[in-house]
Amino acid sequence: MIMAPHPIIQAIIDFSAGAMGGTACVLSGQPFDTAKVKMQTFPTLYRGFIHCFTSTFRQVGLRGLYKGTSPALIANISENAVLFLSYGLCQDVIRFVSSMEKGAHLSDIQKACAGSLASIFSSMALCPSELVKCRLQAMHEMEASGKIAIGQKSTVWTVVKTVLKTDGPLGFYQGLTSTIVREIPGYFCFFGAYELCRTKFAQYKGTDKDSIGILPLMFSGGFGGACLWLTVYPIDCVKSRIQVYSLAGRQEGFMKTFMGVIRTEGFTALYSGLTPTMIRTFPANGALFLAYELSRKFMMDTAGY
Repeated sequence: MIMAPHPIIQAIIDFSAGAMGGTACVLSGQPFDTAKVKMQTFPTLYRGFIHCFTSTFRQVGLRGLYKGTSPALIANISENAVLFLSYGLCQDVIRFVSSMEKGAHLSDIQKACAGSLASIFSSMALCPSELVKCRLQAMHEMEASGKIAIGQKSTVWTVVKTVLKTDGPLGFYQGLTSTIVREIPGYFCFFGAYELCRTKFAQYKGTDKDSIGILPLMFSGGFGGACLWLTVYPIDCVKSRIQVYSLAGRQEGFMKTFMGVIRTEGFTALYSGLTPTMIRTFPANGALFLAYELSRKFMMDTAGY
């Protein structure tokens, strides 16, 4: 990967390219994400992904499948901008720890470690907006189940005001522990699988990783996303429950929520909504890496590097 000689310019490019990738990810996968959150938080209401998808469409129309798009855009843009900015900086940390020269080529495993380390910083940026997104996505089910009063306005601003009124600014970080626990192993798999897949395509085509073409690049991104979700999905399920159920009052922490789900609903409940997640991961993460790599290359070329 080509790097700009000036670290500030490189940071701006990585931040901007990450933001472009986050936007592409949301626009291509939001309806599937909505179905995932609904099935995670209310697994007994839906027989499967198709039932959840059609029920939502029938009850609240197409806009119901795009509920939470605004905070999802904020969440993904902020997460991926910080993630890819940190990813570049954390690669320098890995080089320092490994006693390597600045700009030296890293192995796929070393890049996976850099991605895992970068995810700690992106979690801080992601958690507040993802809490708002999850609450908006599951608002209909929260009302239907009697957990909150019926007829509440469900907009980004009303959710934000409710959090500030009931829990204060720190209320936006409910589920932060779950988010960090999810992100660290998840992004090790995410970047590791992405880089490994690109390496294999490059070897097969007899070229370098930056010249494998659009479809192999998108497949590599989708493969990375699939590995992430298969690894951390139960943790994400617990995070979604904490963030959504806390709307009705103080919610238990990660371990109590995790054990409570297993005890009352069984281990399989932690995988509710996996189908739409896996369907979503290839177009969404393929679009993420395509937008990131192309916009990064464009900015590097424009800057003359």
